[in-house]
Amino acid sequence: MVFTVALTGGIGSGKSTVAALFANHGVSLVDADIIAREVVAPDQPALQKIAEHFGEQIISPEGSLNRTALRERIFTDTKEKQWLNALLHPLIHQRTQQAIAQASSPYVLWVVPLLVENQLQRQADRVLVVDVSTETQIKRTMVRDNVSRELAQHIISAQVSREARLAVADDIINNDGLPQTLTRDVARLHQLYMALAMQSVRQE
Repeated sequence: MVFTVALTGGIGSGKSTVAALFANHGVSLVDADIIAREVVAPDQPALQKIAEHFGEQIISPEGSLNRTALRERIFTDTKEKQWLNALLHPLIHQRTQQAIAQASSPYVLWVVPLLVENQLQRQADRVLVVDVSTETQIKRTMVRDNVSRELAQHIISAQVSREARLAVADDIINNDGLPQTLTRDVARLHQLYMALAMQSVRQE
């Protein structure tokens, strides 16, 4: 199996920026959010099963998943959320493993925003957390999503705590600073992960 580094962080931490910097070094990226969208695409069997279970109103006029309607259905109903997770999680896991196996670089960066929430950290060889202060998160979320400070705080408080994320980290990038510091940190970690990947190949 390809040496896998899981990248995670809270909203507004800069995961996408960090992932792009690793990609600049030729590292293959596997994005959990993209895979999660792919498994419920209009041509996928999972979407039909969702429509059969929740009703055709869960499908938009264009034939895609109505995410807002689905969120409303599962938000207050634990059983419905469990049903959806039981359907989707195995499909997402299968596609993730396929994508990792097809990686062309010595190690793969697996971008997983909900790594800790879904307790997926043991599926990676290494966990990298992009960390920022709560105040930075609030400001970035307000600007990026054009939301009030109150809503930004609510979104952040609904996620797993910063402490819980840091507790599973093997490596931490602080993204409160300057862009050049971030670039330097990624370059340093890239060298570390290359060495660890080569070491794991030798041990196989």
